[in-house]
Amino acid sequence: MPSSRNSRRRLRAAVAVALATCLVTTGCSSESGSGGATPTGDYTIWDPYPQFDDSSAWVRLLTTCGTDAGVTVERTGYDTTDLTNKALLAAQQDNSPDVLIVDNPVVSTLADAGVLTTTDEVKVDVAAVSPNLLAAGRIGGKSYGIPIGANTLALYYNKKVLDAAGVDPATVTDWTSLTAALTKVKTAGKKGITFSAIGTEEGSFQFLPWFWGAGANLTQLDSAQGVAALTLWTDWLKNGYAPNSVLNNTQTTSWQEFAAGDFAFAENGTWQLANAKKTGFEYGIIPIPSQAGGTAPAPTGGEFVTAPVQSDTARYAVTEKLVACLTSADNALATDTTLSYIAATDAVQRTQVADDDELTVWVEAVKAAKGRTSDDLGTKYPKISQPLWTAFQAALSGSASPADALKTAQTTAAAATK
Repeated sequence: MPSSRNSRRRLRAAVAVALATCLVTTGCSSESGSGGATPTGDYTIWDPYPQFDDSSAWVRLLTTCGTDAGVTVERTGYDTTDLTNKALLAAQQDNSPDVLIVDNPVVSTLADAGVLTTTDEVKVDVAAVSPNLLAAGRIGGKSYGIPIGANTLALYYNKKVLDAAGVDPATVTDWTSLTAALTKVKTAGKKGITFSAIGTEEGSFQFLPWFWGAGANLTQLDSAQGVAALTLWTDWLKNGYAPNSVLNNTQTTSWQEFAAGDFAFAENGTWQLANAKKTGFEYGIIPIPSQAGGTAPAPTGGEFVTAPVQSDTARYAVTEKLVACLTSADNALATDTTLSYIAATDAVQRTQVADDDELTVWVEAVKAAKGRTSDDLGTKYPKISQPLWTAFQAALSGSASPADALKTAQTTAAAATK
């Protein structure tokens, strides 16, 4: 693993950023908790699931995996943002956990800082993992973890609203047919589509299916394809097919709008399935269409199981057993069901669909999805995402045309990623 002067410099820089974030947003301390430097027989796992306590199936699984490997597992659950800060600080102190489960866009940050081993070094088998999902944790041709599962985006629809407007959701297969459906819905006196276009990563996450679905690339934000995607969104607002509230909507508030029952469509994620069953109206789900038809590539959410660098490399043998246990087919199925994720392997995905055919559309969406840090963007992605969300906020608010907003975004992103 990287131990060069450049890697140490990157780690110090990453820790400095993390500390600044702590001071501004999280108020976290410099305590790193129990890390990898634990007594023989004790192995540490950190995860971003603080909602699960010691009585939960998740923590019982961690304990079982430790028992099967002949060791005792010490587990700590952190808030997602806090976990990244803790991981960077622990690495600086040579006190990293043995297994670290982190949100997939964070993998490139930690790998670039020299915090993580490669899957080759720890001998983690990733052969069965879907390549498009594994790509979110690949940097420079090397894999730095294995996905525990994935979530992504699709379009929920309200059947009653579509029926009243004479729209068959099966006919919505591209941008033209979707916009035509929204026109009919508005004519019928109902609301069209709600989504999140807030000026944060959440907004970028929701814009990417349209951006990628037009054939645009994150290295050229102001391409004709990118402009077409942003024009689609702005035209929806101008024509009253989407509400102005999208400018401030999170994915949660956007869902609340849809759940009220007047909207035909909502762009939202796998994680809303349980809430969809509680809406009180008949709903369905279709993939987000690409501009010319077919399923658009939506961004992947979900976590990677990674192995931080240890000064005692002999620990990697047990770490591999823990990672293999957590990502085995049976355990992945149980965990992904708990988290409302789609599994990372074809075999488990088939089992999920056999158990619940409602997941078919989500499996299709995940198969077409891609990681935000894929295409070797790595740590460049956040420097691109912020100008991107600034651009669609400007265009949707009417302060700039889609073309001008994206031209400014491209200039900013190019300067930031030199």
